[in-house]
Amino acid sequence: MASLNFTQLGHKSSNSFAEFALTRHAPPSFTRPTRVGFKVFASDSQAEPDLSVCVNGLQMPNPFVIGSGPPGTNYTVMKRAFDEGWGAVIAKTVSLDAAKVINVTPRYARLRAGANGSAKGQIIGWENIELISDRPLETMLKEFKQLKEEYPDRILIASIMEEYDKAAWEELIDRDAIEINFSCPHGMPERKMGAAVGQDCALLEEVCGWINAKATVPVWAKMTPNITDITQPARVALSSGCEGVSAINTIMSVMGINLDTLRPEPCVEGYSTPGGYSCKAIHPIALAKVMSIAKMMKLEFNDKEYSLSGIGGVEKGDDAAEFILLGADTVQVCTGVMMHGYGLVKQLCAELKDFMKKHNFSSI
Repeated sequence: MASLNFTQLGHKSSNSFAEFALTRHAPPSFTRPTRVGFKVFASDSQAEPDLSVCVNGLQMPNPFVIGSGPPGTNYTVMKRAFDEGWGAVIAKTVSLDAAKVINVTPRYARLRAGANGSAKGQIIGWENIELISDRPLETMLKEFKQLKEEYPDRILIASIMEEYDKAAWEELIDRDAIEINFSCPHGMPERKMGAAVGQDCALLEEVCGWINAKATVPVWAKMTPNITDITQPARVALSSGCEGVSAINTIMSVMGINLDTLRPEPCVEGYSTPGGYSCKAIHPIALAKVMSIAKMMKLEFNDKEYSLSGIGGVEKGDDAAEFILLGADTVQVCTGVMMHGYGLVKQLCAELKDFMKKHNFSSI
Protein backbone atom coordinates (compact mmCIF):
# COMPACT_ATOMS: atom_id res chain seq x y z
CA MET A 1 0.00 0.00 0.00
CA ALA A 2 1.05 3.60 -0.33
CA SER A 3 1.21 6.17 2.41
CA LEU A 4 1.18 9.95 2.69
CA ASN A 5 4.48 11.31 3.93
CA PHE A 6 4.13 14.89 5.17
CA THR A 7 6.83 16.78 7.13
CA GLN A 8 6.85 16.66 10.92
CA LEU A 9 5.73 19.74 12.82
CA GLY A 10 5.74 20.19 16.57
CA HIS A 11 3.91 21.36 19.70
CA LYS A 12 4.40 22.72 23.21
CA SER A 13 6.33 20.43 25.49
CA SER A 14 3.16 19.01 26.98
CA ASN A 15 0.56 17.48 24.87
CA SER A 16 -2.11 15.28 26.28
CA PHE A 17 -5.30 16.96 25.03
CA ALA A 18 -8.05 15.01 26.77
CA GLU A 19 -10.90 16.99 28.29
CA PHE A 20 -10.31 18.06 31.88
CA ALA A 21 -6.72 16.85 31.96
CA LEU A 22 -5.43 19.71 34.06
CA THR A 23 -1.78 18.75 33.86
CA ARG A 24 0.38 18.28 30.84
CA HIS A 25 1.80 14.85 30.06
CA ALA A 26 4.55 13.84 27.73
CA PRO A 27 2.92 12.86 24.43
CA PRO A 28 3.25 9.37 23.07
CA SER A 29 5.89 8.91 20.43
CA PHE A 30 4.39 9.49 17.02
CA THR A 31 5.12 10.96 13.65
CA ARG A 32 2.72 13.65 12.50
CA PRO A 33 1.87 14.31 8.89
CA THR A 34 3.00 17.58 7.36
CA ARG A 35 0.78 20.16 5.84
CA VAL A 36 1.53 20.42 2.16
CA GLY A 37 2.56 17.95 -0.53
CA PHE A 38 2.98 14.20 -0.27
CA LYS A 39 5.02 11.30 -1.58
CA VAL A 40 3.73 7.86 -2.41
CA PHE A 41 5.69 4.80 -1.32
CA ALA A 42 4.57 1.53 -2.86
CA SER A 43 4.40 -1.73 -0.95
CA ASP A 44 2.77 -5.12 -1.41
CA SER A 45 0.58 -4.86 1.69
CA GLN A 46 -3.17 -5.07 1.10
CA ALA A 47 -4.20 -4.29 4.69
CA GLU A 48 -7.30 -2.21 5.37
CA PRO A 49 -6.41 1.53 5.43
CA ASP A 50 -5.76 2.88 8.93
CA LEU A 51 -7.93 5.93 9.71
CA SER A 52 -6.50 6.55 13.18
CA VAL A 53 -4.69 9.81 13.89
CA CYS A 54 -2.63 11.20 16.76
CA VAL A 55 -2.59 14.98 16.97
CA ASN A 56 -1.01 16.96 19.84
CA GLY A 57 -1.08 13.74 21.86
CA LEU A 58 -4.77 13.12 21.06
CA GLN A 59 -5.32 9.57 19.87
CA MET A 60 -8.45 9.29 17.71
CA PRO A 61 -9.88 6.26 15.88
CA ASN A 62 -10.53 8.44 12.83
CA PRO A 63 -9.97 12.09 11.83
CA PHE A 64 -13.65 13.07 11.99
CA VAL A 65 -14.51 15.55 14.73
CA ILE A 66 -17.90 16.99 15.67
CA GLY A 67 -17.44 20.75 15.17
CA SER A 68 -18.55 23.13 17.89
CA GLY A 69 -22.23 24.01 17.52
CA PRO A 70 -25.69 22.47 17.95
CA PRO A 71 -24.43 18.85 17.52
CA GLY A 72 -22.48 19.25 20.78
CA THR A 73 -25.00 21.19 22.81
CA ASN A 74 -25.59 18.75 25.68
CA TYR A 75 -24.77 15.36 27.22
CA THR A 76 -27.36 13.41 25.24
CA VAL A 77 -26.18 14.45 21.78
CA MET A 78 -22.47 14.22 22.61
CA LYS A 79 -23.03 10.69 23.97
CA ARG A 80 -24.78 9.84 20.70
CA ALA A 81 -21.75 11.11 18.77
CA PHE A 82 -19.38 8.88 20.75
CA ASP A 83 -21.69 5.90 20.34
CA GLU A 84 -21.81 6.42 16.56
CA GLY A 85 -18.01 6.47 16.36
CA TRP A 86 -16.86 10.06 15.88
CA GLY A 87 -13.13 10.50 16.45
CA ALA A 88 -13.67 13.42 18.83
CA VAL A 89 -16.34 15.88 19.92
CA ILE A 90 -15.93 19.62 20.37
CA ALA A 91 -18.75 20.86 22.56
CA LYS A 92 -20.85 23.93 21.83
CA THR A 93 -19.03 27.11 22.86
CA VAL A 94 -19.47 28.12 26.50
CA SER A 95 -18.67 31.23 28.53
CA LEU A 96 -18.79 32.09 32.21
CA ASP A 97 -22.14 33.88 32.12
CA ALA A 98 -24.81 32.13 30.06
CA ALA A 99 -27.44 34.61 31.22
CA LYS A 100 -26.28 37.16 28.64
CA VAL A 101 -27.08 34.72 25.81
CA ILE A 102 -30.59 34.59 24.33
CA ASN A 103 -31.04 32.23 21.39
CA VAL A 104 -34.06 33.16 19.29
CA THR A 105 -36.36 31.18 16.99
CA PRO A 106 -36.19 30.79 14.06
CA ARG A 107 -32.43 31.09 13.80
CA TYR A 108 -31.66 29.11 10.64
CA ALA A 109 -32.19 29.78 6.93
CA ARG A 110 -31.39 27.51 4.00
CA LEU A 111 -30.31 28.03 0.41
CA ARG A 112 -31.51 25.38 -2.02
CA ALA A 113 -30.35 24.47 -5.50
CA GLY A 114 -32.87 24.79 -8.28
CA ALA A 115 -35.04 27.46 -9.79
CA ASN A 116 -35.80 30.35 -7.44
CA GLY A 117 -34.58 28.37 -4.46
CA SER A 118 -37.37 25.81 -4.81
CA ALA A 119 -38.38 24.31 -1.49
CA LYS A 120 -37.77 20.89 -3.06
CA GLY A 121 -34.22 21.67 -4.13
CA GLN A 122 -31.13 20.23 -2.47
CA ILE A 123 -29.78 22.28 0.46
CA ILE A 124 -26.44 23.76 -0.55
CA GLY A 125 -26.17 26.66 1.89
CA TRP A 126 -27.11 27.12 5.55
CA GLU A 127 -27.18 30.32 7.60
CA ASN A 128 -27.45 30.55 11.37
CA ILE A 129 -27.77 33.45 13.79
CA GLU A 130 -27.34 31.20 16.82
CA LEU A 131 -25.21 32.42 19.68
CA ILE A 132 -23.03 30.39 22.03
CA SER A 133 -24.53 28.07 24.65
CA ASP A 134 -27.30 29.55 26.78
CA ARG A 135 -26.96 26.71 29.30
CA PRO A 136 -25.24 27.45 32.64
CA LEU A 137 -21.52 26.70 32.63
CA GLU A 138 -21.78 24.50 35.72
CA THR A 139 -24.38 22.36 33.95
CA MET A 140 -22.11 21.94 30.95
CA LEU A 141 -19.12 21.10 33.16
CA LYS A 142 -21.14 18.47 35.01
CA GLU A 143 -22.12 16.87 31.71
CA PHE A 144 -18.52 17.00 30.42
CA LYS A 145 -17.39 15.21 33.58
CA GLN A 146 -20.07 12.52 33.15
CA LEU A 147 -19.07 11.94 29.53
CA LYS A 148 -15.40 11.58 30.43
CA GLU A 149 -16.27 9.07 33.15
CA GLU A 150 -18.34 7.02 30.71
CA TYR A 151 -15.95 7.36 27.75
CA PRO A 152 -12.47 7.66 29.33
CA ASP A 153 -10.70 6.73 26.09
CA ARG A 154 -12.58 9.21 23.90
CA ILE A 155 -11.64 12.80 23.12
CA LEU A 156 -13.95 15.55 24.39
CA ILE A 157 -12.81 19.12 23.77
CA ALA A 158 -14.41 22.26 25.16
CA SER A 159 -14.93 25.36 23.03
CA ILE A 160 -14.76 28.63 24.95
CA MET A 161 -15.32 32.30 24.22
CA GLU A 162 -15.16 35.26 26.55
CA GLU A 163 -15.22 39.04 26.59
CA TYR A 164 -12.06 41.14 26.51
CA ASP A 165 -11.37 40.43 30.16
CA LYS A 166 -8.19 38.72 31.33
CA ALA A 167 -9.69 37.51 34.60
CA ALA A 168 -12.67 35.95 32.83
CA TRP A 169 -10.45 34.10 30.35
CA GLU A 170 -8.22 32.86 33.18
CA GLU A 171 -11.17 31.60 35.21
CA LEU A 172 -12.57 29.73 32.22
CA ILE A 173 -9.21 28.25 31.23
CA ASP A 174 -8.70 26.80 34.69
CA ARG A 175 -11.35 24.25 33.83
CA ASP A 176 -10.92 22.85 30.32
CA ALA A 177 -8.98 21.40 27.45
CA ILE A 178 -9.92 23.89 24.81
CA GLU A 179 -10.58 25.21 21.34
CA ILE A 180 -10.79 29.01 21.46
CA ASN A 181 -13.59 30.57 19.44
CA PHE A 182 -11.98 33.63 17.80
CA SER A 183 -14.21 33.31 14.79
CA CYS A 184 -18.00 33.43 15.19
CA PRO A 185 -19.16 36.24 12.86
CA HIS A 186 -22.20 37.05 15.00
CA GLY A 187 -20.71 36.17 18.38
CA MET A 188 -21.46 39.38 20.24
CA PRO A 189 -18.74 41.52 18.62
CA GLU A 190 -19.91 44.51 20.66
CA ARG A 191 -18.39 42.68 23.65
CA LYS A 192 -15.14 42.00 21.76
CA MET A 193 -16.00 38.33 21.40
CA GLY A 194 -15.68 35.84 18.53
CA ALA A 195 -14.53 37.22 15.17
CA ALA A 196 -14.00 40.65 16.70
CA VAL A 197 -10.87 39.16 18.28
CA GLY A 198 -9.87 36.98 15.33
CA GLN A 199 -9.94 39.98 12.98
CA ASP A 200 -7.68 42.10 15.19
CA CYS A 201 -4.20 40.61 15.38
CA ALA A 202 -3.08 42.89 18.22
CA LEU A 203 -6.10 41.91 20.31
CA LEU A 204 -5.66 38.26 19.32
CA GLU A 205 -2.04 38.25 20.41
CA GLU A 206 -2.93 39.72 23.79
CA VAL A 207 -5.76 37.28 24.46
CA CYS A 208 -3.70 34.29 23.28
CA GLY A 209 -1.01 35.45 25.69
CA TRP A 210 -3.45 35.38 28.58
CA ILE A 211 -4.74 31.96 27.57
CA ASN A 212 -1.43 30.22 27.00
CA ALA A 213 0.15 31.64 30.13
CA LYS A 214 -2.59 29.95 32.12
CA ALA A 215 -3.46 26.84 30.09
CA THR A 216 -2.16 23.47 31.25
CA VAL A 217 -3.32 21.66 28.12
CA PRO A 218 -2.88 22.32 24.39
CA VAL A 219 -4.97 25.05 22.80
CA TRP A 220 -6.45 25.27 19.31
CA ALA A 221 -7.46 28.68 17.94
CA LYS A 222 -10.47 28.68 15.62
CA MET A 223 -10.00 31.10 12.72
CA THR A 224 -12.52 33.38 11.05
CA PRO A 225 -12.65 33.46 7.22
CA ASN A 226 -14.06 37.00 7.41
CA ILE A 227 -10.65 38.56 6.92
CA THR A 228 -8.48 39.36 3.92
CA ASP A 229 -5.50 37.16 4.85
CA ILE A 230 -6.32 34.30 7.21
CA THR A 231 -2.65 33.44 7.64
CA GLN A 232 -2.08 36.59 9.69
CA PRO A 233 -4.22 35.62 12.72
CA ALA A 234 -3.17 31.96 12.35
CA ARG A 235 0.47 33.02 12.54
CA VAL A 236 -0.20 35.17 15.60
CA ALA A 237 -2.07 32.36 17.38
CA LEU A 238 0.75 29.87 16.84
CA SER A 239 3.45 32.41 17.72
CA SER A 240 1.55 33.21 20.91
CA GLY A 241 1.66 29.63 22.15
CA CYS A 242 -1.34 27.81 20.65
CA GLU A 243 -0.64 24.23 19.58
CA GLY A 244 -3.01 24.29 16.63
CA VAL A 245 -5.53 26.15 14.54
CA SER A 246 -8.97 25.22 13.22
CA ALA A 247 -10.38 26.76 10.05
CA ILE A 248 -12.81 27.92 8.94
CA ASN A 249 -15.75 29.14 10.97
CA THR A 250 -18.81 30.41 9.12
CA ILE A 251 -18.84 33.22 6.55
CA MET A 252 -20.79 36.42 7.25
CA SER A 253 -23.96 36.38 5.18
CA VAL A 254 -27.54 37.44 4.62
CA MET A 255 -29.35 34.42 3.22
CA GLY A 256 -31.92 36.40 1.31
CA ILE A 257 -35.00 38.59 1.36
CA ASN A 258 -38.48 37.10 1.36
CA LEU A 259 -40.08 38.94 -1.57
CA ASP A 260 -43.58 38.32 -0.23
CA THR A 261 -43.01 39.68 3.28
CA LEU A 262 -40.10 41.97 2.31
CA ARG A 263 -38.20 40.72 5.38
CA PRO A 264 -34.70 39.23 5.49
CA GLU A 265 -34.27 35.59 6.51
CA PRO A 266 -34.16 34.16 9.09
CA CYS A 267 -36.81 36.53 10.43
CA VAL A 268 -37.59 36.94 14.13
CA GLU A 269 -40.63 39.10 14.82
CA GLY A 270 -39.91 41.12 11.69
CA TYR A 271 -36.18 41.56 12.32
CA SER A 272 -32.98 39.84 11.28
CA THR A 273 -29.22 40.26 11.32
CA PRO A 274 -26.31 38.95 9.25
CA GLY A 275 -25.35 35.44 10.32
CA GLY A 276 -22.90 32.64 9.62
CA TYR A 277 -22.98 30.81 6.27
CA SER A 278 -22.04 27.11 6.12
CA CYS A 279 -22.78 23.86 4.23
CA LYS A 280 -21.34 22.58 0.93
CA ALA A 281 -21.43 25.99 -0.80
CA ILE A 282 -18.52 27.19 1.37
CA HIS A 283 -16.34 24.12 0.81
CA PRO A 284 -14.14 25.61 -1.96
CA ILE A 285 -13.55 28.74 0.12
CA ALA A 286 -12.64 26.65 3.15
CA LEU A 287 -10.18 24.59 1.08
CA ALA A 288 -8.40 27.74 -0.08
CA LYS A 289 -8.17 29.13 3.47
CA VAL A 290 -6.87 25.83 4.88
CA MET A 291 -4.30 25.56 2.08
CA SER A 292 -3.06 29.08 2.83
CA ILE A 293 -2.65 28.28 6.52
CA ALA A 294 -0.97 24.94 5.74
CA LYS A 295 1.60 26.56 3.45
CA MET A 296 2.35 29.23 6.05
CA MET A 297 2.73 26.62 8.79
CA LYS A 298 5.10 24.54 6.70
CA LEU A 299 7.25 27.49 5.71
CA GLU A 300 7.37 29.26 9.07
CA PHE A 301 6.77 26.56 11.72
CA ASN A 302 8.30 23.48 10.10
CA ASP A 303 10.32 22.54 13.18
CA LYS A 304 7.30 22.34 15.47
CA GLU A 305 4.43 19.86 15.77
CA TYR A 306 1.49 22.18 15.32
CA SER A 307 -1.87 20.86 14.15
CA LEU A 308 -4.46 22.00 11.65
CA SER A 309 -8.16 21.06 11.73
CA GLY A 310 -10.10 21.63 8.50
CA ILE A 311 -13.74 22.74 8.57
CA GLY A 312 -16.24 23.64 5.89
CA GLY A 313 -18.93 21.84 3.89
CA VAL A 314 -17.92 18.26 4.68
CA GLU A 315 -20.69 15.79 3.84
CA LYS A 316 -18.72 13.05 2.05
CA GLY A 317 -15.47 11.19 2.54
CA ASP A 318 -14.01 12.86 -0.55
CA ASP A 319 -14.61 16.28 1.05
CA ALA A 320 -12.48 15.18 3.98
CA ALA A 321 -9.80 13.73 1.70
CA GLU A 322 -9.41 17.13 0.06
CA PHE A 323 -8.78 18.81 3.40
CA ILE A 324 -6.26 16.14 4.41
CA LEU A 325 -4.41 16.35 1.09
CA LEU A 326 -4.13 20.12 1.55
CA GLY A 327 -2.65 19.74 5.03
CA ALA A 328 -5.36 19.14 7.62
CA ASP A 329 -4.73 16.59 10.38
CA THR A 330 -8.38 16.33 11.41
CA VAL A 331 -11.67 17.30 9.76
CA GLN A 332 -14.59 18.87 11.61
CA VAL A 333 -18.26 18.49 10.68
CA CYS A 334 -21.13 20.56 12.10
CA THR A 335 -23.82 21.50 9.57
CA GLY A 336 -23.43 18.09 7.90
CA VAL A 337 -24.41 16.42 11.19
CA MET A 338 -27.42 18.73 11.55
CA MET A 339 -28.58 17.73 8.08
CA HIS A 340 -27.72 14.01 7.98
CA GLY A 341 -27.49 12.89 11.60
CA TYR A 342 -24.74 11.47 13.80
CA GLY A 343 -24.61 8.24 11.80
CA LEU A 344 -22.95 10.22 9.00
CA VAL A 345 -19.56 9.32 10.46
CA LYS A 346 -19.89 5.71 9.29
CA GLN A 347 -20.42 6.89 5.71
CA LEU A 348 -17.51 9.34 5.99
CA CYS A 349 -15.16 6.62 7.24
CA ALA A 350 -16.23 4.15 4.55
CA GLU A 351 -15.86 6.69 1.75
CA LEU A 352 -12.49 7.91 3.01
CA LYS A 353 -11.26 4.30 3.13
CA ASP A 354 -12.48 3.78 -0.44
CA PHE A 355 -10.51 6.83 -1.54
CA MET A 356 -7.40 5.58 0.25
CA LYS A 357 -7.69 2.13 -1.34
CA LYS A 358 -8.08 3.69 -4.77
CA HIS A 359 -4.78 5.52 -4.36
CA ASN A 360 -3.00 2.87 -2.28
CA PHE A 361 -2.73 5.00 0.85
CA SER A 362 -2.23 2.89 3.96
CA SER A 363 -2.79 5.59 6.59
CA ILE A 364 -3.88 9.15 7.11
